[in-house]
Amino acid sequence: MASAYTGSAMPSCRGSISAMLLYDLAEEIDLKELRGLLGAEAPLRSPGFRIPAPSYVRFEQTPIVEPTDSFHLATGEAVDARLRYFDYGVVSLEIELHFHCEWSELIALSHRWIEAGEVEQRGLDIVRRHCNRLKSALRKPYTDWLDEAYYVVHLHEVLDADGQVLTGAQLLSRHAADIGQIIRGETQILSDGEQKEVLASSLSYFPADLLVVGWLAAVVYDTPEGATPILELLEYANTQLLEYRRYDEILSVLLKHAYGELERTGGMWASWRMAREAKHLNRLRLEVIELTERTDTAIKFLSDMYYARAYRLAAAKVGANDYRNLVDQKVKTAGELYHFMVNEFREGRAFFMELIIVVILLIELIPILRGK
Repeated sequence: MASAYTGSAMPSCRGSISAMLLYDLAEEIDLKELRGLLGAEAPLRSPGFRIPAPSYVRFEQTPIVEPTDSFHLATGEAVDARLRYFDYGVVSLEIELHFHCEWSELIALSHRWIEAGEVEQRGLDIVRRHCNRLKSALRKPYTDWLDEAYYVVHLHEVLDADGQVLTGAQLLSRHAADIGQIIRGETQILSDGEQKEVLASSLSYFPADLLVVGWLAAVVYDTPEGATPILELLEYANTQLLEYRRYDEILSVLLKHAYGELERTGGMWASWRMAREAKHLNRLRLEVIELTERTDTAIKFLSDMYYARAYRLAAAKVGANDYRNLVDQKVKTAGELYHFMVNEFREGRAFFMELIIVVILLIELIPILRGK
């Protein structure tokens, strides 16, 4: 087991820190073909919820997990790693380091992982190496990869000065400043207002557990079994953010091109060119809507289920909801542009038909006029 141990005779924090490094590689990953390439077994239900949940609350296409070899960072720390492949084109690499230390050391560790950049660079190298072997399973691969990084400190156990295990509420009240620093990746104590902002995004189901979510990192206090589905939901929220960023980028280019076509000077065939561009615009708009719906329904939740609330909290904090709203607005704008361009084409076609009729009438009237 990869681990880090420093310091005192009775360290108060035991757990692991993970970097979730996500990359948007393609429009789709063929999981059936990928399973054959990796020799992977059919996956079990995922996430594997500990708290009772309906059987349909799961990934529609369960991600494929590929373990990778442990490796050492420049600091000498040995870390574990695993890859997860999602059917909507995202690959997630989790790099994990186990620790047993004091709070001050954990704050320094969190700051170093978030700020140093070494973990992210090593992660990119690993993903490129693995995905080069799996190109045949990628559908419509992107030339430029989008990426996201998210960090999770998973506390298995926290002790007080007397060696007693803290509850989730005690952890939140006694170590508010420490949690704030960890989630923000800071070495200095945050202001009271910033601490309040961080701790407002917290949830508990049992007295012993706690989840605190930030835009860049989260703290999870639970057993390894209890934390697993929460870690998967944090990862899923970040894959959603990555996909919405991709759709936002596609729509931005699409709208820029459409506005450029509208500004072009007219001509005899301007209306027909407008019809062609409108058809292209609408096709891409519908493709984005289809991709967005597939991303939205990758997991179905019950509205008041604890895991649904945990996911909604995570999606809001990492920014997935903000990008989702941007995508919705741009899809709406693309739809309005499409209808405008179609109307322009229809008006141009009607004018052309009227012109043809006038020409035909003139041709028929010329012999009559000459006869007079």
